[in-house]
Parts: sequence; structure tokens; C-alpha cells
Amino acid sequence: MQEWALLAVTAVLIIVAVSYFAPRLGVAAPVLLVLVGMGCSQMPGAPHLVVEPEWILTIVLPPILYSAAVNVPVVDFRRDFRSIGALSVLLVAVSAFGTGLLIWWLLPEIGFAAALALGAVISPPDAVAATSIGKKLGLPPRLVTILEGEGLVNDATALVLLRTAVVAITASVSFGSALGDFAYAVAVGVAIGAAVGIVSVWTRSRIQGQPVLTTAISYVVPFLAFIPAEEVHASGVIAVVVAGLITGHQSARKFTAHDRISERTNWRTIQLLLENGVFLLVGFELTSVVGAVADDGLARTLVIGVLATLALVVLRAAFMIPVIALLRRQQRRADAFTGKLDAFADRFTARGPRPGEEKRYERGIRMLQRKQADVAFYASEGLSWRGGAVLAWSGMRGVVTVAAAQTLPEDLPHRDELILIAFTVAILTLVVQGGSLPLVIRWLGIRGNDEEHERREYARLASELVTASRTLLESDALCRENGEPFDEHLLEQTLERVVAMSENIEKKLSEEASDLALRQRLELQRMMADAQQNALLDARASGTYASHTLEKAQNFIDSQSARFL
Repeated sequence: MQEWALLAVTAVLIIVAVSYFAPRLGVAAPVLLVLVGMGCSQMPGAPHLVVEPEWILTIVLPPILYSAAVNVPVVDFRRDFRSIGALSVLLVAVSAFGTGLLIWWLLPEIGFAAALALGAVISPPDAVAATSIGKKLGLPPRLVTILEGEGLVNDATALVLLRTAVVAITASVSFGSALGDFAYAVAVGVAIGAAVGIVSVWTRSRIQGQPVLTTAISYVVPFLAFIPAEEVHASGVIAVVVAGLITGHQSARKFTAHDRISERTNWRTIQLLLENGVFLLVGFELTSVVGAVADDGLARTLVIGVLATLALVVLRAAFMIPVIALLRRQQRRADAFTGKLDAFADRFTARGPRPGEEKRYERGIRMLQRKQADVAFYASEGLSWRGGAVLAWSGMRGVVTVAAAQTLPEDLPHRDELILIAFTVAILTLVVQGGSLPLVIRWLGIRGNDEEHERREYARLASELVTASRTLLESDALCRENGEPFDEHLLEQTLERVVAMSENIEKKLSEEASDLALRQRLELQRMMADAQQNALLDARASGTYASHTLEKAQNFIDSQSARFL
């Protein structure tokens, strides 16, 4: 037991160290962790480590998916749903059947069903390495959203295909029944995930002022969605993703600021440890996987793994051609539709609401505003062929490939070779594609959104928020929670500060000035918080104040400091 505890502690320290130094070395952390794991497995006295694949699929995968889903903007996910669906469903199916046929041709003795099962194992890309590189290098947000969305949903397609292929090894399966199983898995998974997401958000929103309890509920939400879905043979992956998307979307309305901050911090920490831990495990397990293959079949197995990797790269690149063509067509249609939609919106607004239809009119206005925003997004955020090249080269395999490969039936012929093929694909794509992706992005010259545009957009949004504050302060119906009015002097002071803030924002909108003054103000406030922290430490060391008084002061300083991070 102590040996396992020491191994876990060492793994966490390695993950933290690699995550810290990887950006300085210009290498994605998952790529470096695979290499470190391979090196650690060769050290004298290294333990023979074999982790049951069910542990990864049932205990590790749900939190990873949930932590990613709660941070994906639902609006962006909805806008690119067709692209995400094409990559996570159609491309996975094409990759599974394409590589399955290749493996069946190279290893005809295993049968097509077993080859298809392996094709399903190696078909879903893991977007962790790609998105971490993309965010660091400033890829356009739309590219990052598509990669994240694909990584969330494609696991469900692959696992359903794997389940069907494993059944087909011992029994006949028709195309219609397989398609029906997939539709059932998705539909029931969505229903279970939606129910868990809605109920968990409602429950947590009713527990006010107890962040420990809401955090405890948050930790079990992915398992509440995954396990019931899998028990009824639906897609636990889809259930977890839907629950995470609902939680992330509703958090702004239902949760307190403290709960949202705690949610982000906790799940980012869990995501860091679990995702990177699996990549470290991939490298560490490679020795035992290679050792399970006979020496005379090792070279052939590795060659097949290389050929399967090349096939996946070619299939993904070819699939991107019609996807980008459709996205560019969508951009042209949005450009042509913008004027017509704006003219219709002007006529609708000028007409005003009919008597008794005020609420319907307001809903219509909101729908028009959302449609205008969608059209403007498609017109201004179109993906070029260079963006398609980045998507084509972002096909790194990871968590699901490693775990699903080890779930292949024990009595399957050439099982050890098939597992090694899957590991070869995962490591080659991580090291080669993941290692070269930064060079590809720089070579293509892809840049994110214009910083000046983002600054001005942020200023416009801040102006709307300030306007909402002014409207509240100037309202005659404003009163305290107990029904008594606020102090007039306090209201006047607060309104003066809000007016000054509004004028400052308008100045930033009308001038091309830098935000140097704002940066100086934040820097000064951080220095003041540091001075307060040092004074608190001196007071703590002196023993003059009671511990609960010191704790209250510490909480106050922490809450103030969090505003400047």
C-alpha cells in the first residue's frame, strides 16, 4: 500500500513539474509526459504497472469529460454543432471503418469484426494536447471550440462502435440494428444527462453559503450521469457531456460568485491531474505492452501501427476538405443574408408590439437579436483553408484509445498485437503530431482575434453592465431586502462612482489609448493587498489577536485579492 501511495505522490509531482516546464520548452505537456513515462518505465526497479481499463473508463473518463464540458460556452457549441457533429460522428465512423479494413487486410486471420473493433479504438482524437497548444499560441476561438467539442462527443461514437463490433465478433449484427443502438445510446444519454444536469444545478442553487456542500455535489455529478446511462446500455459519455454543458451554462444564473470560482478552480485541478496522469501512464505502460508481444511479431505489429497512423492522418485530412468547403459556403451565405435580416429587424422593431402581445414581441426581439448575432458570427469568424489544415493535423489520440484497447475480449486472437497497435497509434500521434503542431500553426501564420477589437468589445459590454447599475440606482423602487430605503448619501456616492466609471469606458471607446492606467491601478491594488498580507502575518506572529479574528481578516484579504487575478 505504501508503494502505491509513493507512486501516486511521485506521479503528481511529475505532472506538476512537467506542466510547469513544458511551456518554457515549447512542448505540449501531454507529449512530454508520454516521453517521461517511457523513461521512468526503463529505470531500474520500476514496478510492473497495469491499470484495469474499467478504472479509466468509469472513474477517470467521466470527470475529464465533465471538467471540459462545464468550461465550453454553450453558445459557441451550438453555433458549430454541425461541424462538431460531422467530426465526432461521421469522421469517427469513417476512420473506424477505413482503418478497420486496412488492419483486416494486413491481419486477415483476426476477422473483420475484430479489425473494426480496433478501428473504433483508434478513431477518436483526444483534443487535450491540441487545445492546450492552440490556446497557448492564440488560435482563433472558433478553432479551439471545434476541437473541444469534437473531443467531448467523439468518444461516445467510438465506444458505441466498439461495443457493436465486439458483439459482432461472436454474433451477427445488421446495419439497421447497429444504427438503432447508436440512436438509442445518444437519445437516452442526452435525456439522462439533461435530467442530472438540471436537478444538480437546482439542488446546488438551493444550498446558499455552503460551498463545501455544493463542491461535494459537483464531484459526483459526472458519475451520477455516467453510471445510470451505462447501466441501461446508453452512452455515458453523452450523458456526462450534456450534464456538464447544462451546469456550465446555468452557473452564471444559478450559482454564487464564490461557487463559480470554486467550480473553475476545482475542476481545472482535477482535469490537470487526471488527463496528464493518463498520458504519463501511457508512456509507463508501453514496456509491458511491448513485452506481451512475441519478438518475431513485434516488428510487424509496429509497422501496422505506423500504417494505421498514416491512414488516420490521410482520412482526417481528406474529410476536412468538404467540411471547410461547407463552412466557407456558410460564411458567404451569412454575408449575403446580413442585409436582409437587418432590414427585417428594423421593420419589426419599428412596428412595435400589438396590444396584448407585449411578451410575444419581446421574445421575437430576443430571437432576432440572437439570429443577428449568429449571422454576424458566421460572417466574421469563417474558417480558412489554413484553419482546416490545423484541424486536420490535430488528430492526437489519448485517454479513450489507451483504455478502450485494453477492453478487447481476452480470447480475441492476436489481442496483444492489437493493443500494441493502439498504443503505437496513440504515442505516434501524440509525439509526432503533438510535437509538430506548434510549428504547423506558426508556419501557417494563424492568429487569434485582433486584440484591439477584443478590447473595444469588452469595453462595450462593460458599458452595458454599468448602464444596468445606473438604472438600478436611479430606480424609485430600489429598497433594501427588509423593505427600508437606502441612505440617500450612500446612493449619491455610489451613483457618482458609477457615472465616473461610465465616462471612463466611453473614453476608452472613443480613443485609441492604451490601458496603461488600468494596468497601473491593478498593479497598485495588488501591491496594497501584499502589504496587508504582510501586516497580517506580523500580527499572526505576534500572537496579539485571536485566531478567529485573524481568519476573518485573511478571508477578507483573499476575497479582495481574487478581484485582481
